[in-house]
Amino acid sequence: MPEKLENVPALLDKYAGKEEKLFTALVKKYGPEPEDPFYEGASDSDSDGGGAVTEKMAGVKINEGGGDKKKRRGVGAKKVNKVDTRVIIQTIKRNKKKAVTIVVGMDTVPDIKLKDVSKLFSKRFAGSSSVKDTAGGSKEIIIQGDHSDEVAGLIVEKFKVEKENVFFDRDGEFVPYE
Repeated sequence: MPEKLENVPALLDKYAGKEEKLFTALVKKYGPEPEDPFYEGASDSDSDGGGAVTEKMAGVKINEGGGDKKKRRGVGAKKVNKVDTRVIIQTIKRNKKKAVTIVVGMDTVPDIKLKDVSKLFSKRFAGSSSVKDTAGGSKEIIIQGDHSDEVAGLIVEKFKVEKENVFFDRDGEFVPYE
């Protein structure tokens, strides 16, 4: 968003003394700031600025290429990246009687395609379902109608997502699926 860089000084002047309000608005629009894994245990009171990280890294051995390890050829074992799976289901009222169910976080479930999930929801609930990009860069599935409870059951049953990882967004409160 380089085109918005010129607006930064005006925003800072506008929110002078109200930085917390500015930060809350940014978090609401773009999501929370990502955690830095390298500063996990470090505290601000370290004299050298990275003492805790340095202590954790002391036991790490680095292969400098001088070892007698042979390189493996061909296909090796796939490395599986463990992903923090969290699925949030939200219902939004559009008009007086119409509703839309939004499923966020299905892109964190391993080995599924969101298009296939959307197609399954369309067939199961006999309505429209589509995959959209969010402002934060993730993807969400939008389902026509209020199907939040059925969607949660289907996610747990078909896609093997644990119940502890499925939440409902009810008026801004995250309620776990039971």
